[in-house]
Amino acid sequence: MFLIDDLLMAPLKGMLFLGEKINEVIQKETSDEGTIKERLMALQLKFEMDEIDEEEYDKKEDELLKLLSNIRDEKTK
Repeated sequence: MFLIDDLLMAPLKGMLFLGEKINEVIQKETSDEGTIKERLMALQLKFEMDEIDEEEYDKKEDELLKLLSNIRDEKTK
């Protein structure tokens, strides 16, 4: 009976595992200063190469700077 239970629960366990891994990656992406700084540099490069306009640049830059500020605040606590 346990073998059948394991087989029936395998897809659910797999989805839970994937969800946890995705969450870990998202947490790393949003809590790592280096990643945010890389995204800021990439954003600046896009702006300098006229791939995005100034309004979009300012909006995304503000979001990234707020995120960076939040990360730094969390580290000082």
